[in-house]
Amino acid sequence: MDKRNESSNTDFILLGLFPGVKHINVLVSAILLIYTVALTTNFILILLIWVDSHLHTPMYFLLSQLAFMDLTLISSTVPKMAIDFFSGKRNISQVACGTQIFFFLTLGIAECILITLMAFDQYVAICNPLRYTPIMSQKVCLQMATISWAGGALISLMHTAYAMHFPICGSREISHFLCEVMAILKLACEDISAYEKAVAMTSIVVLLIPLCFILSSYALIFLAVLLMNSLEGRNKALATCSSHLTVVSLYFGPAMLVYMRPTSYHSPKLDQVLFMLGAILTPMMNPLIYSLRNKEVVGSLKNMLGCCLTSN
Repeated sequence: MDKRNESSNTDFILLGLFPGVKHINVLVSAILLIYTVALTTNFILILLIWVDSHLHTPMYFLLSQLAFMDLTLISSTVPKMAIDFFSGKRNISQVACGTQIFFFLTLGIAECILITLMAFDQYVAICNPLRYTPIMSQKVCLQMATISWAGGALISLMHTAYAMHFPICGSREISHFLCEVMAILKLACEDISAYEKAVAMTSIVVLLIPLCFILSSYALIFLAVLLMNSLEGRNKALATCSSHLTVVSLYFGPAMLVYMRPTSYHSPKLDQVLFMLGAILTPMMNPLIYSLRNKEVVGSLKNMLGCCLTSN
């Protein structure tokens, strides 16, 4: 009995989505709908890229990695949130909390790295097309994917281990629908100023510097597009780049507002809104942005549906 009480005393309590708000069941139902759409669209996008040989290019390989990351990212938060809501049990063990932080940070950081590398892919494709094939070889694409996953996991492991080692004083209630580093730090009873500086430095390395690189790449890309003689080539390049820039804003915007704001400016409600935008809405939007604005993906989908109808 003592061991069970001791174990329960180390659990955290997730207060869930916007505690005290009426008709929260409508919001949860909307999130579950978004989750279903995100799973379906990302899975279809991965399947299309895997099956259609016309999509076996570096850009679509990187896009398939992004889709898989999105699928995993949203699955690391929504199922737990839904189970807590419908069961009424909001406790989460310290190990489970650390695990959720690790996977959430790993996927978030890996996506930031991958999106930056996708900008490089676009830069080479448009500004240096004659050297695109040797530069973006299969080996290089695999290295890009490995760097994204390994970089995300390594940085996440350091932050998860350090954030979870702080002793918790008093209440173990987390004003969030998931275990998250900044929310955990609010419960710590030690001076966390040094760690906050580490978070700021990581944000500069993972968010600000890559964003500057992406914007610089696209400035050069747009200059190259303006010099194109082919109207069709110009429109195709602009469509691809605008899709990528939309995804960049969806990822980097909420993440920078969460991790690059001073702690004194953090509020639970605003943080939850930002996390819903970045970790729930964005994984659903990405495949829609890339598929609806990409003739190759739309064409591949039509061919696959046509084959399925013909076989039936």
